[in-house]
Amino acid sequence: MAPVKLLPYGISDFKQLRREGLYFVDKTKYIPMMEEVDHFLFLIRPRRFGKSIFLSMLRAYYDINERDNFQEIFKDLWIADHPTEWRGQFQMMYFDYSRIGGDTSVLEENFEIYCCKVMDDFAKRYKNYYDEDFIRDLVAQTNFRAKINMLDMEARRLDYPLYLVIDEYDNFTNTVLNKEGEAVYHALTHANGFYRDIFKLFKGMFARILMMGVSPVTMDDVTSGYNIASNISLRPEFNLMLGFSEDDVREMIRYYHSLGRISQDEETLIADMKPWYDNYCFSKSRVNKDPKVFNCDMVLYYLNRVMQTGEPPEEMIDPNTKTDYKKMWRLIQIDKLDNYRRGIIHQIAEKGYIMGTLKESFPADRLVDKQNFVSLVYYYGMLTIGDVIGARQKLIIPNNNVRRQYYDWLMEEYQKIATIDTSRLSEAFDEAALNGEWRPMLEEIARAYRETTSVRQLIEGERNLQGFMNAYMTLNPYYLIAPEVELNHGYCDFFLMPDFIHYPMVTHSYIIELKYLKTDATKAEAKRQWKEAEEQIRGYAEGPRVKQMVGKTQLHLLILQIRGYELERSGIVGE
Repeated sequence: MAPVKLLPYGISDFKQLRREGLYFVDKTKYIPMMEEVDHFLFLIRPRRFGKSIFLSMLRAYYDINERDNFQEIFKDLWIADHPTEWRGQFQMMYFDYSRIGGDTSVLEENFEIYCCKVMDDFAKRYKNYYDEDFIRDLVAQTNFRAKINMLDMEARRLDYPLYLVIDEYDNFTNTVLNKEGEAVYHALTHANGFYRDIFKLFKGMFARILMMGVSPVTMDDVTSGYNIASNISLRPEFNLMLGFSEDDVREMIRYYHSLGRISQDEETLIADMKPWYDNYCFSKSRVNKDPKVFNCDMVLYYLNRVMQTGEPPEEMIDPNTKTDYKKMWRLIQIDKLDNYRRGIIHQIAEKGYIMGTLKESFPADRLVDKQNFVSLVYYYGMLTIGDVIGARQKLIIPNNNVRRQYYDWLMEEYQKIATIDTSRLSEAFDEAALNGEWRPMLEEIARAYRETTSVRQLIEGERNLQGFMNAYMTLNPYYLIAPEVELNHGYCDFFLMPDFIHYPMVTHSYIIELKYLKTDATKAEAKRQWKEAEEQIRGYAEGPRVKQMVGKTQLHLLILQIRGYELERSGIVGE
């Protein structure tokens, strides 16, 4: 009997994965597709989407040192039966710029040291292809520019094709942009900045180049130093290249279920993961054609916990990703978040979407432009393509994992205005979920809204009540909070769908219709608005989909009417 293929959670070395017989979602069919596009490629994807393992796989495929190991390394994968002529033809040079750290006073020195070490490692790996004197002289050089120029001339003389791979090409420059601001960043990437000069050296030296990162900013700023690459980030044929499709995830579940490593049925696990990890799309022309993409690292985190403990993780967001999200928010807030960009983040958090046109790249000094800033948020994985309307895209929050990041940010903004004791909400949430006592929950949220908005130093303009409700409702652990869900040909404001997998004891569920009254509204207007809300919410509850999602819980149709900053009226329809 074949040994169980363990999950490669946290593994980014392809050869290690294959050597240890770990589970691998085969992406090798994209190798010839990439070859057909161009010799020099850029690809941008959010963090935790499998970029590093994909690059490691490409290095193993093209490396001349691994040519004789091809069948062993790629056995049973698609490419084993469909090799291209470039298989095992290159000497591979690999940089991971996330390994370069330090403040700006030592950044250039650290960059030089790291690049020299990469060159020395290259010399060690390919020493059998060069004279001993050349290898000795190359290693003896103390300057990266001297090393790479020596290699360039010798490889040309011997007619050796070189392949350059750069992972996290934008990592340390984004760090500089975040910590030091635009002026220091500009000096690094423009004029005679050392980072820009490096890309001039790469020009014409390598037969093939592939660079991957998470942001398009650096790419545009160094374009004048390196202007021969094709950006495939938004191309439709590569929409599913990174991340997992639903079929990938289902196949994985079936494999471990067949071996007795997973006891839960397939549909239960898929239903649990989809709201948190799924729904990414990276090409506007594939939005209604391809299946949506799962965040692969999150899926591995989830299934790893299921197999280790027999139960889904209590925390659906991998704790290891929290640092990633902090980095993203810091970059988004370059040189402090002005009111214009803050307004965009508020709009996304409150509506769940924003209309825009994605830009392939843009310089850092154009981040203040709305479409560029929206594009940056998209590339960081905080938005995805939800629909195409005319010439623009409807960019949506992809899932609960990302939605939680927005609401956490909103909560921080609210707390800056007036500190709210959220601990009192815990008991109120218990009462609503377990006993059907909804009033304490709404009264606590209404109180928080009143206390926050009573301070006139608002973050910006008139506060959006729905965004405030979103942020506070998300603190409720018993429900999947789904704002603006389509139920029976209409969109309800809030659907508190029970999280049965993690909290099977929940006995009550809620559809909430939120109504905002102007402060000068008459009693007749308030009454008319309430009646309209009753008709709307009854219509939402009649659909068969609702009955399926609430299970055996008692469904409450709850209307919440707010006048100004005060709770005007609340009640359950039919009670």
